[in-house]
Amino acid sequence: MSETENQRKKNVARLSICSNAFLTIAKIVTGILTGSVSIISEGIHSGMDLLASFIAYFSVKKSAVPPDADHAFGHGKYEDASGLIEALLIVLAAGIIIWEAISKLIRGGEEVSVDLLYIGMIVMGLSALMNFIVSQNLMRVAKQTDSIALESDAWHLRTDVLTSAGVFAGLLIIQITHLTWIDSVIAVVVALFILREAYTLIRRSFGNLMDESLSAEDIAKIEEIIARHEAEYTNYHGLKTRKAGPDKFAEFHLMMPRKTAFITAHDMVAHIREEISSEIPRITILIHLDPCDGRCGKDACTFACKK
Repeated sequence: MSETENQRKKNVARLSICSNAFLTIAKIVTGILTGSVSIISEGIHSGMDLLASFIAYFSVKKSAVPPDADHAFGHGKYEDASGLIEALLIVLAAGIIIWEAISKLIRGGEEVSVDLLYIGMIVMGLSALMNFIVSQNLMRVAKQTDSIALESDAWHLRTDVLTSAGVFAGLLIIQITHLTWIDSVIAVVVALFILREAYTLIRRSFGNLMDESLSAEDIAKIEEIIARHEAEYTNYHGLKTRKAGPDKFAEFHLMMPRKTAFITAHDMVAHIREEISSEIPRITILIHLDPCDGRCGKDACTFACKK
């Protein structure tokens, strides 16, 4: 990954830290002033987002470190570990929201200062707007650099957009109807949506940590590129792939006719590797060259074992 891309990842991670720090303080102070438990809960949620942003920033810095003697395959899995931790924090945040919402339903709501609710609505509206803008930037850079750490952070903020909007709607309904239970119902619905997204992130992060294969699309592309050169080899087998953060890895065995010159085989391998790298960014390819095993029993290779 280029230095420019690494710097973009660090910059957008810093932006997330600054916005979350501001919103955490603003929500908690507003919640205390208005006596609104839902706003204080949002402050706690933003506090978790702030922690997630620090984790994302740390993992982005570590994943950019080049391979060394102790990490020959690079440091990409820092991002996978970060994505898993952030997803678990999303689950925790959703659990807190559901707990607070159900508690409020059981207690019949909390006494709040209706005269000051407009302050809470302003803060919630500002929070939704800021987090939407920052999350869009995070998601754009995450997709461009294939960073699951930044993508997880973006989902943190997107869930905060939804919860802030839900609290805003709840405060508005309280002012108009005084039906405080509606606020809790909205919070539960939003929390369930958050849990769905958290599951997706956990699945992806854990899959990468367990060396799960690349996507079917990437594997199909690799196989298609190998097939372009089928007139030059007798057989290929043992294709293995995995992913570590934004870095991808693939290896396979390529069986060549016994009389093929080494330089010819080497050039073909280099060509295949170059084609795959040009179509699948940030992939490291290892190709093992094997001589034909003579299974056809003929001195002159007829490529009969190709299929």
